[in-house]
Amino acid sequence: MSWFSGRMVLLNCVVLALALALCSSAKEVTFDGRALIIDGERKIIISGSIHYPRSTPGMWPSLMTKAKEGGINAIETYVFWNAHEPQQGQYDFSGNNDLVKFIQTIQQQGLHAILRIGPYVCAEWNYGGFPVWLHNIPGIQFRTKNDIFMAEMQKFTTLIVNKMKDNKLFASQGGPIILAQIENEYGNIKGSYGEAGNEYVKWCAELAQSYNVSVPWVMCQEGDAPQPMINTCNGFYCDQFRPNNKNSPKIWTENWTGWFKNWGSRDPLRTAEDLAFAVGRFFQYGGSLQNYYMYHGGTNFGRTSGGPYITTSYDYNAPLDEYGNIHQPKWGHLKELHHHLMSMEKVLTCGDVKHTEYGHLTTATEYTFNGKSSCFFGNAENGDRDIIFRNRTYTVPGWSVTILPDCETEAYNTAWVNTQTTLREMKSSSVAKVKKALTWEWRNEKIENMLHGEVDGSVLTANRLLDQKLVTNDTSDYLWLFTGFHLMGSDPLFNKKHIKLRVQTRGHILHAFVNNHHIGSQYARNGKYDFTFEKQVRNLMHGSNQIVLLSATVGLPNYGAHFENSEVGVHGPVELIADGETVRDLSNNEWFYKVGLDGERYNFFDPNHQFRKPWLSDNLPLNQNFTWYKTTFPTPKGREAVVVDLLGMGKGHAWVNGKSIGRYWPSYLANENGCSSNCDFHGAYYDSKCVTNCGKPSQRWYHIPRSYLKNTGDNTLVLFEEFGGGPLDIDIQTTRVRKVCAKPYEGSTLELSCHDRTISDIKFVSFGNPRGSCENFQKGSCDSSTAFSVIKKACLGKRKCSIEVSKSYLGLTGCKKKPNRLAVEVTC
Repeated sequence: MSWFSGRMVLLNCVVLALALALCSSAKEVTFDGRALIIDGERKIIISGSIHYPRSTPGMWPSLMTKAKEGGINAIETYVFWNAHEPQQGQYDFSGNNDLVKFIQTIQQQGLHAILRIGPYVCAEWNYGGFPVWLHNIPGIQFRTKNDIFMAEMQKFTTLIVNKMKDNKLFASQGGPIILAQIENEYGNIKGSYGEAGNEYVKWCAELAQSYNVSVPWVMCQEGDAPQPMINTCNGFYCDQFRPNNKNSPKIWTENWTGWFKNWGSRDPLRTAEDLAFAVGRFFQYGGSLQNYYMYHGGTNFGRTSGGPYITTSYDYNAPLDEYGNIHQPKWGHLKELHHHLMSMEKVLTCGDVKHTEYGHLTTATEYTFNGKSSCFFGNAENGDRDIIFRNRTYTVPGWSVTILPDCETEAYNTAWVNTQTTLREMKSSSVAKVKKALTWEWRNEKIENMLHGEVDGSVLTANRLLDQKLVTNDTSDYLWLFTGFHLMGSDPLFNKKHIKLRVQTRGHILHAFVNNHHIGSQYARNGKYDFTFEKQVRNLMHGSNQIVLLSATVGLPNYGAHFENSEVGVHGPVELIADGETVRDLSNNEWFYKVGLDGERYNFFDPNHQFRKPWLSDNLPLNQNFTWYKTTFPTPKGREAVVVDLLGMGKGHAWVNGKSIGRYWPSYLANENGCSSNCDFHGAYYDSKCVTNCGKPSQRWYHIPRSYLKNTGDNTLVLFEEFGGGPLDIDIQTTRVRKVCAKPYEGSTLELSCHDRTISDIKFVSFGNPRGSCENFQKGSCDSSTAFSVIKKACLGKRKCSIEVSKSYLGLTGCKKKPNRLAVEVTC
């Protein structure tokens, strides 16, 4: 090694050491009325929510890298109490629940972290994040001045804060956490708790401050948050929000990028244009920190979805889809917006502000600092508006914000999408030309019969109907209820016709058996999670009779005042009726309770479990309820996300290599009405605007994270089918890019990418005034004769290419109408 080379190596090592020291050095985080202040500098924070239990440690680095590439500089997450303490005093911080590793991964990516401890989270998460054992403590009341609840909340919150401190993860210790949250959206329901609610809020604030973590604390949706708590906004639009103290910055903790999905609901879509408009308005009117909820929604693995009836998918129409793929055009359109906002950081957080009102909800906002000016033009009406600013005329499209970093050049408009639209498909992982069917084995679920023979210690008895939460402690969706009764020859029931069993339940699903005969099943629909089950009974006998009920839940309530008191399960009455009258009320009979399925107790889903009796391979039952199915499959090659297509199944639960990938319910179809092929982004967004997928399964594909799969050898898929379905059409698939389209404006640069695939065909090109949208483009009256050949040369056979959208590059003469646009569609 030469002297010069040695000196360079030494210099590089010194630089690296200094960089590491800077990365790990303590940061001072304060705030004023304009922004968070980090080490003396006011900062714009553009954050994205990624929930660690809704993804896997193997996904975290890639998710954060893509978020950072998209212009995100902070990652926000809730902390999920019931994930970490499923049973009182028994903690789990492993695997997907490894919160410390998640925050460390954020730090490794050079990003800030926002930790929303709560510990109530809502989040469409089971029971709002509270463990059910908490409810079963005598005398407890959630989220109010209740000593029992506050003691448990303080114990868990302290545990989390200490974990962060012990690993030096707060900014004051050199870590990434710049902001923390206590409680969550309490202002929405506080009125139901009276003065006790006010006292609880004060206690929460005092608890947060007592930890001395030296970063600010926020309370979202809490208009009277005590100082120094910062109250923040959640919603689709927060531009008009004002904090309750002039010395608090304007923070948007949840900018909803779309909406969650219920079983039976259609797919939500919030357009890139509208989402960008909301962000542009927020920063135009003095915002300094906004967080996308969600930036990556992910998957409700296991039994974590709440609601009830929240789907296993928590895609949320986010910039990164459920599987971690970049969702275009939303990701790219926001990336461009973030770039321009960050370029104006100093002016926006330090400059003088001047608003000019033009009427018709159109405003110009000018920020000026140290001789530099940056401007926003906002138009909250649907139609275009012309304004005169600094003696120039500008057209501001309807429902849009224009950004002018120098107050002259229109660098970005939220309604002008210059980013590609990526269309994906699910492709069978089978390498054969003809898809090879999976080979299935099966076994029956044991239908419980507890009224004859000995009752073991796992059975609870009571002379009344008990709440399902109390009995199961949320260890299973399923609860068996048994009772018996005797009929003598003179019993009035034998003189009645059309005898029925009537059960009032808040289950949300009920299966009923009389004398070992299945008389019917029923589930709640249309958002009404209680119903009356009523089916005819034909097999009553002289002497002993048995009624067996299987009550199933599909997630516990997660929102609202006193939601913990919502009754769940069979609360009765349970009656035998005839001719419309109650003949016998069984509600106060002696009832036997047993938690869970036989297959859950004996781990049917564990591929390593040794069974006394083998799985059956002959006479595969189809459309039979309470059946377990098992198959094996090889790990698909490549890096594309893996899914299982469960079309044809009814409802149940799925496991891969012993790990739960969640509840499935492809037989539950979305409403047939309300979808439209066109979505107009103009006007305020709401959750049923621009929905798709009408009349189809609410969820057909279920994510199998690659970290759940083996590097070599076959994987095991196990299903518990509750309703009855056929597994013959189940297929293991991967998600891949099928087609890419774009329609950018002249003056932009279009980046086309097929990601891990190549551009195999140029389907359509037109530069001028093309009409239509993706997969339905048409040439207009003005069209370049050379654009197709230019793009073919630049892009064909490549994974990505860059196109300058200009007359000089694409060739165009004689077109007077502006703006010109490029329409392009390529196959991957």
